[in-house]
Amino acid sequence: MAAMTTVPSYTPSLWVRVCHALPRLDLTMQMKDNIFVPDSWEYQQTLLVLSSLSAIALVISLLVVLSFLIHYCCCHRGDRSEGSEEEEEDEDASTGHGYSGKKGRGICCVTWVAVAAVTLCCVAIGIGFYGNSEANDGMYQLTSSLLTANYTLASIDLLISDTISGLQLSVSSPLTSLEELFTGSKPFLVSTRNCRRLSENVINLLSSISLARSSLDTGLGNDSISGASIIPLTPVPPSVAPTVVPTSSLMPSPFSPGWAANTLMVNEDYRWLSYVLLLLLDLIVCLFILLGLAKQARWLLILMTVLAWLALFLSWGSLGLETATVVALSDFCSDPNTFVVNSTHFNTGTSSDVLDYYLTCSRRMNSPFQQLLTQSQRALSNIHTHLSSLERNALTQFPKAEKSLREVQQILNSTEGNFHQLVALLNCRGLNKDYIDSLKGLCYDGMEGLLYLSLYSFLSALAFTAILCSLPGAWRSFPSESEEYEDSDSESEDPFTSHQDSKRFLQWQPWL
Repeated sequence: MAAMTTVPSYTPSLWVRVCHALPRLDLTMQMKDNIFVPDSWEYQQTLLVLSSLSAIALVISLLVVLSFLIHYCCCHRGDRSEGSEEEEEDEDASTGHGYSGKKGRGICCVTWVAVAAVTLCCVAIGIGFYGNSEANDGMYQLTSSLLTANYTLASIDLLISDTISGLQLSVSSPLTSLEELFTGSKPFLVSTRNCRRLSENVINLLSSISLARSSLDTGLGNDSISGASIIPLTPVPPSVAPTVVPTSSLMPSPFSPGWAANTLMVNEDYRWLSYVLLLLLDLIVCLFILLGLAKQARWLLILMTVLAWLALFLSWGSLGLETATVVALSDFCSDPNTFVVNSTHFNTGTSSDVLDYYLTCSRRMNSPFQQLLTQSQRALSNIHTHLSSLERNALTQFPKAEKSLREVQQILNSTEGNFHQLVALLNCRGLNKDYIDSLKGLCYDGMEGLLYLSLYSFLSALAFTAILCSLPGAWRSFPSESEEYEDSDSESEDPFTSHQDSKRFLQWQPWL
């Protein structure tokens, strides 16, 4: 039983604390705090500085590739005469097929570098697929919790609406008929008017709970609503139609949970598809690299170069975006309640007691709606008492009042059933559980997935940098079309080449 009554809690993960502790610098290289304020230009500057680290790494990668290109283009130009003499000697000592000497060593070096880079890239691709899956799972849990919270609050609004509509119906029709029937009997008339007054009191009490209904009925703005309203637990923009807004909305955005969940699902689909395409691009580049080394075709080398440059820029660019996202997410996840309370209170003026009750759900805190619900419960009980008294005493004198009393009794029973469901839904446990599940999906699985994606981007960028550094050596080591044409002509003109090759092979086999 103790485990069942335990309120779910949230604690920032180790990665959240580590990323949150990173130093922050603005564009003027001054230290800034790490409080999550996404609308602040100073905070945005710190994210830009962190993202610019990937741009600096990209420049370093370009310089490294350029240095290798200059090395192969300029430094080997003076060695061509010596290389040609060595190649002639290698051709005399070879069988006429394959490579040996410097060219063979060059191809071997390029091959090993390319294989190592492709292996690293494949490891990065595996990490990327896992990270993309983790991030998708976290966003799915987030959207599911938001939709559940939206359904809970929509149910609250529906129960309030049905209860108010039923009481208004009882006031307008059956109680009015009873007042007309009991005009000549003062005690019965007083009881009927007390029922009307109590019904109107319950209507006013329940209307103060629902921002949507108060806005629709009174046509007033948010400032005219009582501070005990449940609706402005997250900010709602004026352009959005009045809807119930949850306490569990952890996203730093002024929208209802249903709208936020739908938007997140659409954005998550695009994000997931973008990373899948990027991973497939890296995989295709790796396949082209292996194919180009196997075929030793320069046209494949050109295609491989273009794709490798594209993948390199995309890897460093995605790393910059992931770095800013991870840091901002760690700042939010380190203390989400503070941001939600401050932003909601600033945009809607919601009482901090209401926000604290649903965000923390502490046993020491009483529900801010407890007084309203208690008064409503007492009013409904008094109405029931008056109706029972009228049913016992008035029906003998006014038999025509039986039908109206039955209608009021049915409405009262339905109202009491809705009221008990409303009391259960207004308890902080359900909405707080959705809030905690949203935080865990975003700050646990989502954070872990983004970290794996950052590692994938970094490793793939290193792999493609190594690949681009080895491409000039591959270009120099691969045979040109003229060399291949000369080799094929020489082999076709000499009919004794195969005989000479077999003779040389026999000379190297003394046991035959």
